[in-house]
Amino acid sequence: MQYNLSKKLKLNAVQILALGFAAVILTGAILLTLPIASKSGQRTGFIDALFTSTSATCVTGLITLDTGTYWTYFGKTVIISLIQIGGLGFMSFATLFALLLGKKITLKERLILQEALNTFNIQGLVRLMKYILGFTFSVEFLGAVLLSTQFIPEFGVMKGIYYSLFHSISAFCNAGFDLIGNFSSLTSYADNSVIILTIGSLIIIGGMGFSVWSEIYHCKSIKRLSLHSKIVISMTLGLVVGGAILMFLFEHSNAATIKDMSMKGQALSSYFASVSPRTAGFNSISTSDMTMAGRFLTIILMFIGGSPGSTAGGIKTTTAGILIMTVVSVIKGKEDTELFKKRINKDIIYRAFTVVTLGGLIVVVMTMLLSITEVGMKFEELVYEVTSAFATVGLTLGITTKLSAIGKVLVAFTMYLGRVGPLTVVLALTTRKKNKSIRYPEGKILVG
Repeated sequence: MQYNLSKKLKLNAVQILALGFAAVILTGAILLTLPIASKSGQRTGFIDALFTSTSATCVTGLITLDTGTYWTYFGKTVIISLIQIGGLGFMSFATLFALLLGKKITLKERLILQEALNTFNIQGLVRLMKYILGFTFSVEFLGAVLLSTQFIPEFGVMKGIYYSLFHSISAFCNAGFDLIGNFSSLTSYADNSVIILTIGSLIIIGGMGFSVWSEIYHCKSIKRLSLHSKIVISMTLGLVVGGAILMFLFEHSNAATIKDMSMKGQALSSYFASVSPRTAGFNSISTSDMTMAGRFLTIILMFIGGSPGSTAGGIKTTTAGILIMTVVSVIKGKEDTELFKKRINKDIIYRAFTVVTLGGLIVVVMTMLLSITEVGMKFEELVYEVTSAFATVGLTLGITTKLSAIGKVLVAFTMYLGRVGPLTVVLALTTRKKNKSIRYPEGKILVG
């Protein structure tokens, strides 16, 4: 009986990941409730602390309390630490500490790492983990150096360095937290090419995935890149360039956003409005003042998000790419989904379809629940908020601070589901499927 009980309580990789993120969130929430974390010296309410901790750990960026003006440097350091842990995954840091202590990485830990990093196999995982940590800290340091050229002259040496490191980590981890204050994000730097291009580049680098950058570094020819990397690169380029062009067309006559800017400012803001929704949450123009077309485009970009194995959220670029090409293949009458002269396995297509369906279901259900709890808010605002939370983006139309206690809990839970992954959560709550020897006869059904 005791053996059966211990066997039942044994956790698999996805369950450990789901519970691990929950534990980090709870720890961060407790630290943020301490009086030392707020500038007023008062204890922060647990709901707001939990919301902030969830948003930071899930690298989202939605906030109910202004990061720049409400928290002390202790609170800000807790937040940026949660962002770094959440962006790379708590297993990455557990592995780092194990390596520093000279401990061996067990097979079980390698399996958890494989799930966390979303890789194909467990071979070379520790080497990949070392590369990820080195790559991350190097890129974040370089980003901080570039940002310091702007922040140090404005805020002084110590504050400028802190601001540079904070925003570099927040951008690379696709978090969207900023210290500018008054919920303004980067709107005061819309015409600053160094800040906009540096943070935009960090967002793209962090959102493409570590395995892709490793391949780019080691491959001598684009033709030798894996199918995964080719899809990620092509989808990223398409979404960034296409999104920027569409955003410019939608907003160029909008006086509340980019109409009155210089051509340089319009180009920078259009580019940034295309990059940030996938899935960073910074904004250089007012999101609430965007045209309806601009908002709708933002929702689409948020839902797609970044790439697998990265710091970004959303359904991922590869998922969207596979489904798009599946539709194209069906229209062309092809039996298989084909990309770059490669055939896609049916199981991968089913998984992509499942991820999109679960993601869409989460957005629909949470929007419906918020429409009940948040009386007086517009449907468009709720869909935007929920999509931003699920895709761990952090953009808002200004309703986050107006949410009720129940609404904050619902949005925080949505952020958690979005970061851990809808498919991972389902797998964590269910047992492994068993192979059945019975196979039913094929049935026919009309579709469309």
